[in-house]
Amino acid sequence: MIDLHCHILPGIDDGAPDLETSLAMARIAVNDGITVTACTPHMMPGYYDNTSEGVRTAVEALQAELVKAEIPLCLVTGADVHLITGLAGALKRDERLTLADTRYFLFEPPHNTAPPRMAEAVFDCMAAGFHPIITHPERLRWIEEHYALVGQLVEAGAWMQLTAGSVTGRFGKRTQYWAERMLDEGLVHILATDAHNLRSRAPVLSEAVHAVAQRLGQPAADDMVLTRPRAVLENASPASVLAAVGQARPAPRAGFFKRLFKAA
Repeated sequence: MIDLHCHILPGIDDGAPDLETSLAMARIAVNDGITVTACTPHMMPGYYDNTSEGVRTAVEALQAELVKAEIPLCLVTGADVHLITGLAGALKRDERLTLADTRYFLFEPPHNTAPPRMAEAVFDCMAAGFHPIITHPERLRWIEEHYALVGQLVEAGAWMQLTAGSVTGRFGKRTQYWAERMLDEGLVHILATDAHNLRSRAPVLSEAVHAVAQRLGQPAADDMVLTRPRAVLENASPASVLAAVGQARPAPRAGFFKRLFKAA
């Protein structure tokens, strides 16, 4: 499995506080079947002023420590990119990191309030040649009032990424409801851990993969943690990747008159 969203780098945001925790998180990921992890610290002006070069240096250093500790986990670069004015230009200038330096990037919307120009920012980035992966929409506090926006962004070509813990209920029933609804409606492209620590936010994907497989079938679950993440790392065109699927709906029962005429 490939995890495209993990705060495993030591000491640069609200993820792993130190190298010891980073190594322990890496061991958990490997034991869960994860082979590649994208290191995605927040790039959030005023809170986490991480630079592209700084993140690359931190990823190289942690990869060296993994090799030294004989932990078979491959790391790639990335970031949790927050909405700023001129985001497309910042991506072009390498001021905001994409995933493994591809066209794909993690776009984290504001958590508490729906930004009035979010759709415009998404379209601008796509017009500039970048492909946004919207992170954990199911956890946004404003999803109830603006759920239609999720479908509109997917229809326009953006991808949606669910947090594994949302699917398994770790974030509560409300978040699980929206995760399951998005899955059923075919709006989910990727599952990721969004891991921050060893316990409440550990880098575990398998439980959510099992839950999605039970709901949509194993091929759909595999697409979310293997097929599409691999396409991201290979910088494949989104058009070449299998579309997201939803839950097959049972055919409605024929009404009384329809059954009557069929019998006749």
